[in-house]
Amino acid sequence: MPRLFTGIELPEDIRDALADLEQPLPAATWVEQDNLHVTLRFVGDIDNRLARDFADELSRIDLDVFEIRLEGLGVFGGRDPRTLWAGVSPSTSLDALARAHERAARSVGLAPETRTFKGHVTLARLRGVPIDGLTRLLEREALFRSRPFVVEHFTLFSSRPRVGGGPYVAEEEFALRGASRSPTDLSAED
Repeated sequence: MPRLFTGIELPEDIRDALADLEQPLPAATWVEQDNLHVTLRFVGDIDNRLARDFADELSRIDLDVFEIRLEGLGVFGGRDPRTLWAGVSPSTSLDALARAHERAARSVGLAPETRTFKGHVTLARLRGVPIDGLTRLLEREALFRSRPFVVEHFTLFSSRPRVGGGPYVAEEEFALRGASRSPTDLSAED
């Protein structure tokens, strides 16, 4: 039973810049650099038939390539922060892609996502992190901004069932309209 999610892989130089934000922060578990991505739709543990049906629906998404950039840091969890993230600048194209993933998930019978989509890259998972250290990090890196980059495809990932952070396996890539290369079934390359 695979645990699946969809996302956008990041260029290496942007993963490098995000990794440079890592600093000692008690009770923070930083996501490994190779696993940094923008999540589009978390699916969870599903059976192989449903996974194939979902991948089939993803292959029908017909949207143009687009450009995004990462900008700013924030946390999810309010007064008890649980996730440190880098945000994605507002993008109607990214929002459209996330909606298409939600439609694909619902069309195969997956439960609707209850959280509003917010484009971000999870940098660290937090459990009881001292607020003063986290506040200093957020203030120091408030102006973080990546270069713009073109999104030509999205990826169906699998992960081992444990508390986030990877390792993630790219199962299949799906090209957007106008991409410079065609989609790849990565599991067939083994």
